[in-house]
Amino acid sequence: MKWVFWLSAAVIVYTYVGYGAWLWMRSRLWPKPLRREPVTPSVSVVMVVRNEELVLERKLRNLLALDYPPELCHVVVVSDASTDRTEAILHEYAQQDRVHAVLNSLPAGKAAGLNDAMGFAAGEIVVFTDARQQIEKGAIRLLTENFADPEVGCVSGELMLGDPGAGETTKGTGLYWKIEKKIRELESDSGSVVGATGALYAVRRELVPSVPAGTLLDDVYIPMHVVRQGKRVLFDGRARAWDVPDLGAEREFGRKVRTLSGNYQLMQMAPWLLGGSNPIRFEFVSHKLLRLLVPFALAAMLVASMILRAPIYRAALMLQILFYGLSVLAWLRIGRGPLTRMADAALTFVMLNAAAAVAFLNFVTGRKAAWVR
Repeated sequence: MKWVFWLSAAVIVYTYVGYGAWLWMRSRLWPKPLRREPVTPSVSVVMVVRNEELVLERKLRNLLALDYPPELCHVVVVSDASTDRTEAILHEYAQQDRVHAVLNSLPAGKAAGLNDAMGFAAGEIVVFTDARQQIEKGAIRLLTENFADPEVGCVSGELMLGDPGAGETTKGTGLYWKIEKKIRELESDSGSVVGATGALYAVRRELVPSVPAGTLLDDVYIPMHVVRQGKRVLFDGRARAWDVPDLGAEREFGRKVRTLSGNYQLMQMAPWLLGGSNPIRFEFVSHKLLRLLVPFALAAMLVASMILRAPIYRAALMLQILFYGLSVLAWLRIGRGPLTRMADAALTFVMLNAAAAVAFLNFVTGRKAAWVR
């Protein structure tokens, strides 16, 4: 049982601390230089929507007001068989030369919508975004600066959780997201990022692959194909999009399950990700796959702590009980001040790993997660 405890602890510590520490050291010892210059290639902004009448008009106004030469930036929006006012809004905005709307009569999912959009995206750079988030005015100009370097094939912007006026939240999911962004920043400084921020990322058009039907994580599938073609995928924290920090517990949990299920799906549809043709296989395993193992490592460590009798294992058991107790306090909304912040962080960690466990069950039972608005 001792080896179960220590192996489990090693997996958890490496996944959430060790990998970041290695990236920090690598970025300082072997940084990869980047050339940024003001350039203005033609840009196509691509978005797939389904029943987004509540946010679509606001997003279209946001896109048309971005600080980029209007003659060089056009918008392609695909409606995935929307049944609300989405298509009426698109029809209205498509009267403008800068907006092209594709209205699909049958639902086919986001991946199919992206492939449809690429048939109309004529820009040298394709910027992918979603309907809900608001993009800062200069974001696309900042993203394109990175493409002055011919080695760069994809650039991810930064998703901010909070309000542009009040700043980014550090509560619960916001704290987890800040840590995740730091990992991406360190990956970028010394190589390539494993995936991109779906709310805002840009790719050289000639590098965009056809996305298989039903793909859940196009924002990982596309960047990984860019890396496979010998180009870098970067993270640029200057180019930002803003989103609400809390979509509600049920919706946020479902989003996490979908994302983690997408990692299992990626291994099935792109087995080369685990082979020698993936230049960042080590980073992919460390960043994406080990997180799928953490729920089982947590359970194994808890059971081993209960069985082993030495003082160190008794202490580890008490710490685990305390940690899970804090998550219960957050769930019940009990506590104030620093205790609340600690409890929120514990709950976020527990829910993330619960979502990973559900994703595993979906994988072994064949239950598929679907793209929804």
